[in-house]
Amino acid sequence: MSASANTLLNRLLARARLRHLQVLTTVAELGSLRRAAAAVGVSQPAVSHALADLESLLAAPLFHRHSRGVRPTDAALQLLPVARRMLAALADGVEGVAAQLADAREVVRMTASTSALNGLMAPLLPALVDAEPRLRLLVAHAEAAEAQLRITRGDIDAAACRRPAVLPAGWQFHVLLNDELVVVAAPSHPLAARRRLSVSQLADQHWAVPPAPSLACQALDALVVEQGWTPRVAPIVTRELALTWALLRSPRTLALVPASVVRLLLETRQLVQLPVERRWPIEPLGLLLPQEAGVPEAGHPATRLLAFARRHLGVMP
Repeated sequence: MSASANTLLNRLLARARLRHLQVLTTVAELGSLRRAAAAVGVSQPAVSHALADLESLLAAPLFHRHSRGVRPTDAALQLLPVARRMLAALADGVEGVAAQLADAREVVRMTASTSALNGLMAPLLPALVDAEPRLRLLVAHAEAAEAQLRITRGDIDAAACRRPAVLPAGWQFHVLLNDELVVVAAPSHPLAARRRLSVSQLADQHWAVPPAPSLACQALDALVVEQGWTPRVAPIVTRELALTWALLRSPRTLALVPASVVRLLLETRQLVQLPVERRWPIEPLGLLLPQEAGVPEAGHPATRLLAFARRHLGVMP
């Protein structure tokens, strides 16, 4: 008779160790006990022993052995996402503890969306280091759904993001930066030298297609329908900015993106914004904070981050 979920959970709670999870995830990633042992810093027999322990606790094999290494079983594939989340959460917690112990700095655990990382946080950070030397930010990338989940779990003190349609209970959004969608291209693009462009002049261009369901994807889809275009698109759709920038190095490719995302690339002239007559305003960027962080007297560490951002960007409270 197979063990129940409750039995397996109790076994893991009583006897499993963090090293078991580390070995499990490392072996799965590298596909080799030998390479996993080197990565973890233990002997190969120690890795084998840890896996055997975990397999005994779960009463299930975790890896298929083959001539070139190992691959996860179905049981391992069920456990791996949980193990990775647990190890990542532990690393985040340790970062927070270390930051608190280092010179007793005030720590703000926060997430930031892609737009907020590029358009808001990156421009703020150099001046923040000098203005608030005792403030330490632990910043993780997370889009809206993941940020909401971390707020619900109590994992973060702030989120740099676009204004949400619905505020989490007990939280307040503080606007810091207006934003819009813009059409960008490489400086060598034939349209880059134009002083003014109508939307119709963008017909027959190659486009780097933004991923669904992003604001840029929705706007580009609407534009295609409105203009009756049959757009020529790049052969890849990705959320990875590095790949999008690589596509835009082509002198024929355009992209419709939030201005915040490409702010630094526009400032350094790696990309140029085309002077299209159409405007696509989108929700502003800012900080999502617990309500008490918006009150200076409350002494919340994120209060100082908000106050600095307002001063630096010239935003009135």
